[in-house]
Amino acid sequence: MQKTKVLLAEDDYDFGSILKQYLAIHNFEVVWAKDGKEALTFFTATEHQETNAFDICVFDVMMPKLDGFSLAEKVLQLNSEIPFIFLTAKKMKEDKIRGLKLGADDYIVKPFEADILVLRLQNILKRSQKTNVSSKNEHEYSIGKYVFDTVNYQLKLNGETQRITEKEAQLIQYFYDNKNQMVKREDVLENVWGNDDFFSGRSMDVFISRLRKYFKQDATIAIESTRGVGLTFKISK
Repeated sequence: MQKTKVLLAEDDYDFGSILKQYLAIHNFEVVWAKDGKEALTFFTATEHQETNAFDICVFDVMMPKLDGFSLAEKVLQLNSEIPFIFLTAKKMKEDKIRGLKLGADDYIVKPFEADILVLRLQNILKRSQKTNVSSKNEHEYSIGKYVFDTVNYQLKLNGETQRITEKEAQLIQYFYDNKNQMVKREDVLENVWGNDDFFSGRSMDVFISRLRKYFKQDATIAIESTRGVGLTFKISK
């Protein structure tokens, strides 16, 4: 069975060594960087190698040379679809929100059990694989005046193309599958984010704002919020 390749950026030697060993036991191939700059070098070197590219990243926030937030920003410039998790000793709400606004799939506060990280990595990858399977079944389809490309993560309108992230594509897919019917916020969070905690909710709000901007050129499309109840992805005929 092919191993999942993980880029781990962690400057604490003992903690990083334990994580690497534990992930290896669970069929992950781990490339361990001791600081943010080294991690960026590793990622850049493998980004265009299809057989050697990373599947997911795990970044500590507080690192020398390049912190986890800055590292994530640079990595996303190279590959906007790569899923990633932040590890941190920071418990400040502002830091969690900043991480999630960058598009992080999860944010784990130290100390934590290693098996929790394994399960969260597996859940994130499972959701990504579901999106890929769905993409193979139906490559492109229309949403109002737009064409949604589920393989290349694109929204097309009048000859112009808007690149979107994998998470945005997952959210669009979920909304489209449940179009013109109200869905509960917690159901969206469970299906797209994997949990319905406060910070995932804040992250979802950011993503919904992005989708509203993407679809603003078609007045027949709206994402309506009913406070305390849910959301409706409405497509008028």
